[in-house]
Amino acid sequence: MIDHVSIGVRDLAASSAFYAKVLAPLGYSCLVTEPARAGFGTRYPELWLNARPDMAAVPDDTGCHVCLRARTLEAIDAFHGIAVAEGGRDDGPPAVRKATMVSYYAAFVRDPDGNRLEAMTVPDVTNIGEKRGS
Repeated sequence: MIDHVSIGVRDLAASSAFYAKVLAPLGYSCLVTEPARAGFGTRYPELWLNARPDMAAVPDDTGCHVCLRARTLEAIDAFHGIAVAEGGRDDGPPAVRKATMVSYYAAFVRDPDGNRLEAMTVPDVTNIGEKRGS
């Protein structure tokens, strides 16, 4: 089991502000702020931002991919909308997706440094079109 994940960011203050807004719909908040890192989580830091001021932007075909569980479809929609409004890039809008073993609802964004973030849940997808208003 994974305890926490760390990702590099060029501007810790700006990234911390971005992540605080983007992760709020998922129930995460900034729990630890230090000069070179910030920790986000629900009860303890599960996602760390590490200051890497000399780091180049992460190319789209490389870097990390962090997936966080959401409790609701609405939380995923909010995660995506806030991320794009706050300077992140859309990397896959909220939608039902088919994986090898299950269908799930998820959205993908790139943070200002190019790190790929996903929020997902595994709902009952039988009537998800009706739930999403499509």
